Amino acid sequence: MKSLILFLVACTLLTSCNSHKEHHKEHIKFKVTSPIKMDTIITKDYVCQIHAIRHIELRALEKGYLQKIWVDEGQFVKEGQAMFKIMPNVYEAELQKANAEEDVASIEYKNTKLLAESNIVSPNELAMSKAKLDKAKAEVTMAKTHLGFTNIKAPFAGIMDHLHVREGSLLDEGELLTTLSDNSKMWVYFNVPEVEYLDYVMNGEKDKKKEVSLLLANNREFNQKGVVEVIEGEFNNETGNIAFRATFPNPDKILRHGETGSILMKIPFNNALIIPQKATFEVLDKKFVFVVDEHNEIHQREITIEAELPHLFIVKKGLKQSDKFVLDGIRLVKEGEHISYDFIAPKKAISNLELYAE
Repeated sequence: MKSLILFLVACTLLTSCNSHKEHHKEHIKFKVTSPIKMDTIITKDYVCQIHAIRHIELRALEKGYLQKIWVDEGQFVKEGQAMFKIMPNVYEAELQKANAEEDVASIEYKNTKLLAESNIVSPNELAMSKAKLDKAKAEVTMAKTHLGFTNIKAPFAGIMDHLHVREGSLLDEGELLTTLSDNSKMWVYFNVPEVEYLDYVMNGEKDKKKEVSLLLANNREFNQKGVVEVIEGEFNNETGNIAFRATFPNPDKILRHGETGSILMKIPFNNALIIPQKATFEVLDKKFVFVVDEHNEIHQREITIEAELPHLFIVKKGLKQSDKFVLDGIRLVKEGEHISYDFIAPKKAISNLELYAE
């Protein structure tokens, strides 16, 4: 009997609580608003690779012992500055030999010419003598060139990289000595998805010098602006992306070849349909809002997001400017429910952007 009395009391209390909860929910007024249409700009970021406009390998053009290194790793060198010297003895001897052979050929040619003028030798012999002289002169030029290869100079002003050899090393022809980077300007490469590429070219941006910014690895923005100058010719079939190239001036030599960062590109949106992010929820990677109909009933509706701003979404499809949707308390409502609400003007709804989902 005692157990029966306790059971009846518990049921009475539970019924009372549920009744109170439902009664309380009926008096909740939800905040409802509509999308706002306006012009805006979003900033998209793309992972990028930073390259010097000229980055080359310096290699030995002749065999021999490395006699002298005039520069050091990381050093800035001027155009024409001496960098390496290969022991020149063999090539100096070859030049002396070529000069001597040129002198012999020159004397023979002069003698043959005098004889030809006196009709003692034929014109053919004179031509043969002239050809020998020309060959000897060519040998001298070749010897001078090989000797010149023993003095390796900077082909342009730039910054040296790691030394791959040391003084006294025996070099083979073509052996890598170091690399040289011209960092006066930098080429920054970043990949753009096909859809964004099409928007870019169809909006006429490709005919303009699109200005971009560079976010460095330390999360600080580079102090110079760049411009997009080149779009490569083919898409990557594996990623569906195409490479863009932006050029940045680098007067302070902050940027170095091989760095990474992010390109920041501002993209305008005209008459964009904007809603607060907190009014949305996800189901299986799809985004939805609760739309309020003319009978104050709410219905779940899928939307497609075109772009994202801080605390805001730009809606591509699924909503019209005249639609009303639940702004606050989306976790407290369910499909088909009748609600009471206060309508918040769209401008006011987005004026306070601490709009995190509840």
